[in-house]
Amino acid sequence: MDGILKCCLNGDRSRADHPGVPVSPAELAQAAYDAAVAGADAVHLHPRGADGRESLRWADVGAAVGAVRERCPGLPVGVSTREEIEPDLDTRLALIGEWDAGPDFASVNWHEEGAERVARLLLERGIGVEAGLFTPDAARKFLTWRGPVVRVLVEAIPGISPGTDGIAAAQAVLDILPAGVELVIHGEGEWAWPVLEWARRQGYGLRAGFEDMLAGPGGESVTDNGQLVGYMRSNR
Repeated sequence: MDGILKCCLNGDRSRADHPGVPVSPAELAQAAYDAAVAGADAVHLHPRGADGRESLRWADVGAAVGAVRERCPGLPVGVSTREEIEPDLDTRLALIGEWDAGPDFASVNWHEEGAERVARLLLERGIGVEAGLFTPDAARKFLTWRGPVVRVLVEAIPGISPGTDGIAAAQAVLDILPAGVELVIHGEGEWAWPVLEWARRQGYGLRAGFEDMLAGPGGESVTDNGQLVGYMRSNR
């Protein structure tokens, strides 16, 4: 059976990248609603502070997650913990330690220093872990982890994942993982749609949204995340 279809609402994008990128809690809530109506099973977002920058502060994370939950009751919502948001590991852990009532899950990039510490802290806070695997080395490191995860994200990211082909990059990670793991596969940039079309044919869970791509599979202009989800849902 096919896996879930998740929508990544904004990532580190800004309106300079696309005018439809949601930033504020209200915009994220509307974007999540549009994605859910189009068929998304869950959403992933990067909360922003008052300065518009990505934030791990609970005031910002809680506002974004709360707005989505109010607009979309029952829709699972996750956030990022990537080190670029707060490069200092101890500060990052201190900020995550203040998260009070959610989100439902958070992604942890396993190639980053301290990934296991971030994951353990999330579990202590009652937050599910999505393991983000960009490289075969990250996959091998993940296999030493003994804690539970909600799912594994196999992420083909140009410039980070090795090689020049997104499908081959994703397959290299998959070759290391054991059977029976819930998977979501996605690419970014020029790899996004080729990886998604391949992963869809294999029956894997998928991720689409402005974090990963800014246009449709044929380069079509889009106005919102719901349209990007719609391209994948209509072909499933």
